[in-house]
Amino acid sequence: MRARLALPVALIAAISVSATACQSSSGDGAAGSGGKGTPSAASGAADYNPTPYEKIKDGGTYTTVGTFDEQGNPFNVNGTLTATRVWAWYNANPITFSPTGEVQYNPDYLSDVKVSVKGGSQKVVLTLNKKAVFNDGTPIDWTAIKATWKANNGSDKDFAASTTDGYDQITDVTRGKDDKQAVITFKGVYPSWPSLFFTFLHPKAATVDNFNKAYVKKAHPEWGAGPYTVGKWDTHSGNITFVRNPKWWGKKGKLDKRVYVNLESTAAVNAFKNGQLDYVSAVDAESLKQLKGLEGTEIRSGGSPFEYSLNFNTKSSVLGDKAVRKAIQESIDRTQIAKIQFQGLDYKEPLPGSAVLYSFQKGYADNVSAVLKYGPEQAKKDLDAAGWKPGGDGVREKGGKRLEVGYTLLGDDALGKATAGALAAMLKPVGVRLVIKKGDDADFSNIINERKFDLFLSGNRSMDPFGVRYLCETYCSDRESNITGAGSPALDKKIRATTEIADLGQQTVAVNRVEKEALQEYAKLPLFSGPSTYSVKKGLANVGATIFYNPLPETVGWEK
Repeated sequence: MRARLALPVALIAAISVSATACQSSSGDGAAGSGGKGTPSAASGAADYNPTPYEKIKDGGTYTTVGTFDEQGNPFNVNGTLTATRVWAWYNANPITFSPTGEVQYNPDYLSDVKVSVKGGSQKVVLTLNKKAVFNDGTPIDWTAIKATWKANNGSDKDFAASTTDGYDQITDVTRGKDDKQAVITFKGVYPSWPSLFFTFLHPKAATVDNFNKAYVKKAHPEWGAGPYTVGKWDTHSGNITFVRNPKWWGKKGKLDKRVYVNLESTAAVNAFKNGQLDYVSAVDAESLKQLKGLEGTEIRSGGSPFEYSLNFNTKSSVLGDKAVRKAIQESIDRTQIAKIQFQGLDYKEPLPGSAVLYSFQKGYADNVSAVLKYGPEQAKKDLDAAGWKPGGDGVREKGGKRLEVGYTLLGDDALGKATAGALAAMLKPVGVRLVIKKGDDADFSNIINERKFDLFLSGNRSMDPFGVRYLCETYCSDRESNITGAGSPALDKKIRATTEIADLGQQTVAVNRVEKEALQEYAKLPLFSGPSTYSVKKGLANVGATIFYNPLPETVGWEK
């Protein structure tokens, strides 16, 4: 699963409001919309009207904004958060997590799960529900587990897999006592194994060609499974309707229909106000103001597993100099950036200290503050020492080259513009000229994949609670997902060594230690996280700010 889904800030904002709070004079505290005192952690609260299955009425329609993306396979490197959410409505959901990250097994797919460690190697035995079949009649058995592993383990580079982490530690997937049992053997121990099998690939979808191309603007409901299947998939409008699946063997879906309508965020707010949508994100203070107090609706707000960072392209000519990267980070008042992003939102949290764990999670440490202090005067000294001298117009120079750094800004979002302007204002006094380069949201993948940026602000949404699993994806120098290009083989070795620690608590301690070292590359600066805030029609059950919880489709509906 692509559990850390990268998106440009403008697109993430359309999914979830994030906010930070209370400015400190040093710039090292929390930021946001005022008020006294700063909490020690971001919100870990969930707010989604949890309702037992038997108290949800049969029937009704649930309509929200959403559409399929170009690539609908969530395992693919180009899969996105949107693709993952749509996928879950017509494909298997065997493993989910509670809001705070406890593992939950779905008995409609898994009748038994056993985990053991012998001789230092972990074995996971999954016994699959005897009734479980894909919609085309193919049994969901050990071959589906093996197909999912084979496509994602990196042994065949032609599979454009999002991440091989974890899958590459599996040495084999074999048939157990019968076809309905899969025996998964690991090299060493992998505590976060549930994140690997959140869903199953149909064996037919696990060929190179199908894995990479079959789900491009196509659904393939025949390879899916679950209480719902595709009713209408309109590639022209981008609208999708899911209906009850007559081939489903498990707990019946409560809704008659689940509808996604393809709308921009501003249009979505208006559609919700007109009663056309049942649920909408409050993307900023203005939309929250419009949505508050609407008759028959309520605001649901809670914690958010989003992390937004400023990425430095270490392969660009000017940012190849670590001293320049460090000086830029020292010049950025993260408190002010967060305050701009979330002005008018009533929320507080400390500034983020990690790119892999959230402050509401067990084992979190503020690794950023351990290696970086906000200090423009120190930044000037660092640039002086590196040979960058102030020029006549205040912009520093070295060897006839001016210290000009590009900042790639996608879209026409007002908050994005304000953030870019603030960064330029922060860097100017230390002698760095920020050159703002405009692009379209559609350019996101191209900019990331080809590193066409100096500085770029983007975010990740964690789909599971095992942030320590993604240390390599974030920081290893030989991973495409490390968009900064920073790191070294020596650091990569230390990062990969953390995956061999059996105890999750001890592994987290090691990850914090190594992340401090990775952050001293000064190539990634976590900026803000924040809450998820939504306006929802009253009576809508199991929908809202769920943190790591993805409610099973059959449990979503309207209270009796």
